[in-house]
Amino acid sequence: QVQLVESGGGLVQAGGSLRLSCAASGNFFRIGVMGWYRQAPGKQRELVGFITDGGLPGYTDAAKGRFTVSRDYTKNMVFLQMNSLKPEDTAIYYCAAKTGPGSIEESDVWGQGTQVTVSS
Repeated sequence: QVQLVESGGGLVQAGGSLRLSCAASGNFFRIGVMGWYRQAPGKQRELVGFITDGGLPGYTDAAKGRFTVSRDYTKNMVFLQMNSLKPEDTAIYYCAAKTGPGSIEESDVWGQGTQVTVSS
């Protein structure tokens, strides 16, 4: 079993930055791709960005140029650095992982989520 725990959410003004962290525990050696999703009120959960077990990142259009996903393999952690935040980035952010081979869209492990609120 793999468990994911996020931290780092909070309230920030538009234009500000936040760094989310996600720590994996358990059988973390099974983890392949890791990434971040978010869900805004009244909207479906959407992918923000991911990083493969080989260190290759990928981003959706909403995140490109502003967000960076990184990974610390020694600490079994993944991070989401968010810059130039906008009110529309307000959402619950979830860490996700796929155990074994597969894409981020096939994530089978989820964190509990951390709230990010961006004020205008």
